[in-house]
Amino acid sequence: MIVGNINELSLNPWLPLKISQSIDYVRKNINIDSSAGKYDIAGDNAWVMVFDTTTRAIAEALPEYHDKYLDVQIVLSGQEGMAFSLKPPHTEMVENKLADNDIAFIKTPVDESIIIMNEGDFIIFYPGEVHKPLCMLNGRQAAVKKAVIKIARDYL
Repeated sequence: MIVGNINELSLNPWLPLKISQSIDYVRKNINIDSSAGKYDIAGDNAWVMVFDTTTRAIAEALPEYHDKYLDVQIVLSGQEGMAFSLKPPHTEMVENKLADNDIAFIKTPVDESIIIMNEGDFIIFYPGEVHKPLCMLNGRQAAVKKAVIKIARDYL
């Protein structure tokens, strides 16, 4: 897991080139006025999905992880809590869609933590890293526009 801000990429000079190029693509081409949908970066190797959504109660969401693609989640507008676990996906599997959709949902681990994501912030989850996006902060549901970059691990 790596965190940063899309406007301060120089603070993360060690990022793999394909990741920094993908984040830079979003910084230059995607903003709060962009339509929801999928945007191509490098075909099946990298793309970005834009969402207009809302946060939800942390207890209502299931943690997820991926196997083939890493996630770069970027807040375009609004604020969200991002829950995560620093341990591998070791709890009970709730729904396994890894083969078809590269996503699995697990029971919430006891060591879950949460950070606040503000406009321009990004967080990178590598395959196998457990995360729970779009968590409410201060018990209030809020609108969030975000971009999620998917990058094939084999592309790096």
